[in-house]
Amino acid sequence: MSEKFIKAEEVAQLLEVSVPYAYKVIRKLNQELADKGYLTVSGRVSRQYFNERMYNGSAQKKEVNA
Repeated sequence: MSEKFIKAEEVAQLLEVSVPYAYKVIRKLNQELADKGYLTVSGRVSRQYFNERMYNGSAQKKEVNA
């Protein structure tokens, strides 16, 4: 089962940025979630929300051959 939260090390690897910058990205995403009324975990962000914001949800979609 896939983890529900993504950590800074994985964010850094996926975005090809440094770990400190990945923490900045996570803080921004968590602030967006907090502004919407969601609880957040410091240093981690919802994998689903990360995919929606970074890839417009396309990381989860599969191409269908017609």
